[in-house]
Amino acid sequence: MERQGNAPPDNIPVVLAREGQHGPVIHAANRTARLEGITPGSRVVDMRAICPELQVAYADEAGDRAALDRLVLWARRWCPWTVRDGNDGLILDTTGADHLWGGEAAMLVEMETQLSLLGLTARLAVAPTWGAAWALARFGPVRAICGADEIYFKLGALPVAGLRLDAPTLLLLRRLGLKTIGAVMDVPRLSLTRRFVKAGVQANPLIRLDQLMGKLAEPVSSVDARPVIRAQARLAEPVFDPTPYLPELCDDLCDQLKQTGQGCRRLHLTVYRTDGDVSHVDVAISAPTRDPAHLHGLFRDKLERINPGFGFDLITLAAGALEEMQDRQTRLEGGADDDLRLTQLIDRLSAKFGPRAVTRPILRQSHLPERAEAQIAALANAPSEGTVLIRERPLRLLDHPEEVRVLYAVPEGPPAQFVWRRQTHRVARYAGPERIAPEWWKDRPGTRLRDYFKVENQTGLRLWLYREGLHEDGRGGDPRWFVHGFFA
Repeated sequence: MERQGNAPPDNIPVVLAREGQHGPVIHAANRTARLEGITPGSRVVDMRAICPELQVAYADEAGDRAALDRLVLWARRWCPWTVRDGNDGLILDTTGADHLWGGEAAMLVEMETQLSLLGLTARLAVAPTWGAAWALARFGPVRAICGADEIYFKLGALPVAGLRLDAPTLLLLRRLGLKTIGAVMDVPRLSLTRRFVKAGVQANPLIRLDQLMGKLAEPVSSVDARPVIRAQARLAEPVFDPTPYLPELCDDLCDQLKQTGQGCRRLHLTVYRTDGDVSHVDVAISAPTRDPAHLHGLFRDKLERINPGFGFDLITLAAGALEEMQDRQTRLEGGADDDLRLTQLIDRLSAKFGPRAVTRPILRQSHLPERAEAQIAALANAPSEGTVLIRERPLRLLDHPEEVRVLYAVPEGPPAQFVWRRQTHRVARYAGPERIAPEWWKDRPGTRLRDYFKVENQTGLRLWLYREGLHEDGRGGDPRWFVHGFFA
């Protein structure tokens, strides 16, 4: 199943776990697991004791939220106002749109059908308020429909958890014997106000009841869909070479980017052939830009890979990875400084030789100098978990430390004289040591620690030396000396 990407059978209890305070806890469970007594929020260790055949996989919470945000925009086929509701729900304001689908019942059937085609199981409900729809969808019957004058009767028997309250408030209400929404409705408002006067929205049953009954407005603040920046050329007759149309497409695309105040870091060229085949050419950019000449140059030598077939009749150019971009004035007279265009050079080299041919260094979390640097593609985004240098490091670091032959050493200090690259160096001054211990979680047992020194020889050359090991440390013979880098 893992190799083919198939979902597990329905008769296997499967849960998704996330990290908790005392180990992994249940984040979500399928129907079989819930029937076995598995509840979200419980520890995985405890649930394995109840159900030994439980299958556990870690949840991708960030990926779920991103998928739900895309689903919010996808759901606008039914109504123009949609918004994400927590981590597992959608709220759609279908006012005035249900008659387009044949009524509320037919609309719910259509929604459930379309969601099932995406492989999603959904519980749907229609109600006059956000809170009522939330409660019916999670605790009510299948495809429940509630009118404006039916809220008290259809929601009164639902559990008090349908009020969208936090866990401590729900526990308090259950201890008071208020286990249903109707029981909370029957409590005098003055008593609820005195008890929860200082509580927030998620801990105040009175506010949640007013939202559920429609006494407090809870409008749907719909998010705006990101505009699609795309330029296209519809051709009257098929052509075999899209190159002559690229400059105009790039100009049109950059005008759209300038109007929205954005720049792009990816371009997607799509060529539609007359026989129905489609060809794609993608290019990446190291920094956001909207320079049409530069964007056009990135497709040089790339269009030759397209098989023209019987010709093209439609060409589209779309911008991807959009970022905010402002015009900058770099000269006093108002012009731009075009003497150094490092990013454009990186883009051209990457487009010609491939994205992996051009790399740049980044910092990594490691005390060892040779592990504190890594090479990534110049067009790739740098990871956010970078380290900060708190000590001076040489401008040039040797790929492999070069061993030196010590002629005379100072106790607990650097060698007074040493031979390196067939030349004798006499230490005029030094600073250190800086001790760097091995990384026990990566290095083999017995790896020796290092003492680094910054030394300057008689000619002013500044080197970075280290002594590997100590006398009688039980991890080898006498200490060895190495040159690891050069200072300015």
